[in-house]
Amino acid sequence: MTLEITNLFADLVPSRDAEQVTDLLVAPGLRLERIVSFGQATPPGEWLDQDRAEWVILLRGTATLLFEGEASARALKPGDYVTIPAHFRHRVEWTTPDEPTVWLALHY
Repeated sequence: MTLEITNLFADLVPSRDAEQVTDLLVAPGLRLERIVSFGQATPPGEWLDQDRAEWVILLRGTATLLFEGEASARALKPGDYVTIPAHFRHRVEWTTPDEPTVWLALHY
């Protein structure tokens, strides 16, 4: 068996066209992914509604998340994390447009 050490901040490919989503670990009942945003946000009028819970942490950059039923978006800075229950509608309102915003998301 060969063990590989990889860096979360290696191979960042910031794109204004789409977020970069990379599966880091997939096992029964869970998926860990790295998401790199570069100014992306959820399209106006759309909500994310996921079948599984998600724990997400912001590692680099800044972003705002809006949860359905709340009047204003919540600002996130590096180190901030949140657990989003399954089917709890939310949206990414904004991510830093001039540098990569790096997230880790654990879906379970």
